[in-house]
Amino acid sequence: MTTKSLRTEPQKRLYSLDVLRGFDMFWITGGGALAIAIAQLSGAGWLENQMHHVEWEGFKFYDLIFPLFMFIAGVAIPFSVKSKLEKNFPKRKLFLKALKRLVILILLGILYNGTFRSGFSDGRIASVLGQIGIGYFFAALIVIYFKSFRSRIIWLVSILTGFGIIQLLIPVPGFGAGVLTPEGCINGYIDSLLLPGRMYGGTFDPEGILCSLSATGITLMGTIAGNILRKKDSTDWQKIGYLAVWGAGSIILALGLSTFYPIIKSCWTSTFNLLTGGISFLLMALFYLIVDHWGIHKIFFYFRVIGMNSIFVYLFTRIINVQRISEFFFGWLAQPLGDNSHLVILPGSLLIIWLVLYYMYKKKIFLRV
Repeated sequence: MTTKSLRTEPQKRLYSLDVLRGFDMFWITGGGALAIAIAQLSGAGWLENQMHHVEWEGFKFYDLIFPLFMFIAGVAIPFSVKSKLEKNFPKRKLFLKALKRLVILILLGILYNGTFRSGFSDGRIASVLGQIGIGYFFAALIVIYFKSFRSRIIWLVSILTGFGIIQLLIPVPGFGAGVLTPEGCINGYIDSLLLPGRMYGGTFDPEGILCSLSATGITLMGTIAGNILRKKDSTDWQKIGYLAVWGAGSIILALGLSTFYPIIKSCWTSTFNLLTGGISFLLMALFYLIVDHWGIHKIFFYFRVIGMNSIFVYLFTRIINVQRISEFFFGWLAQPLGDNSHLVILPGSLLIIWLVLYYMYKKKIFLRV
């Protein structure tokens, strides 16, 4: 990461995209833990249940956080890449920029995994940031080298169909074809052959090789949403309608295919792409309606500040023990609550994180990769 990665905010932005990104990051920077604490106090078991990942097959709200971020990364591609192409910016330079982003995110992902703390001998190479980088890289290449909207649809269908064929029809030694279990899924088999270092799931890695390549699908779905939002000859209501149709269609298709092709995040099935992509389309439509069309900005400022520095806050909350800082400043308020002291400490942590991000926002410091 160089000092060139610290840039000022562009003058014109899609506000809803920053707000949605901030809403997404809120849950993994303490919002999820706060929701669990409130659920345990109030007895809302359904809420606590939604704040955890499924063990394997199925879907919960918390399973949406990561793919939604990848979708949002895809939405930004037409605004950054296509605008440069329209100004005759060399494709080679755009390719190198995307490649640089890929390498930096993979390295930051290795850092996030704690390799420097735990040692390199058993380090984990696959990571959330690495997967974001891979998905962005290939989606960006498709946008750079395939100009038409139709070609992007063809690529999306090909990726989803291709990975479906790989996961359902190619046999894994000792298990056969289509065995979508942690031990029998072809994702784990490929990772065991080609992925260096330790695998998160033991026999598989949820951010492994096939998962990361498959996730190009949801990033590409994001570019389709970005293309819709960027169209100057469409009204706001037309854009919202297109997003909603794409979202509903993707969800219906995912649920239909899930009867024989399960929705599984840990091996990133094409049905998981379709379901989370569909929900992301609908959320994008909703946030665009409220924030950009209706112009309701102020009540979402909290999320926008987070969304403007999403990569920074992701690394910050991993490296810095914010909870201990919160205990230092707010412990006197938390102690009288006894076992419920986290109801003060967790909001305190969220406040500290936001104040750091707000300072960066006011100073126009935005961490870009």
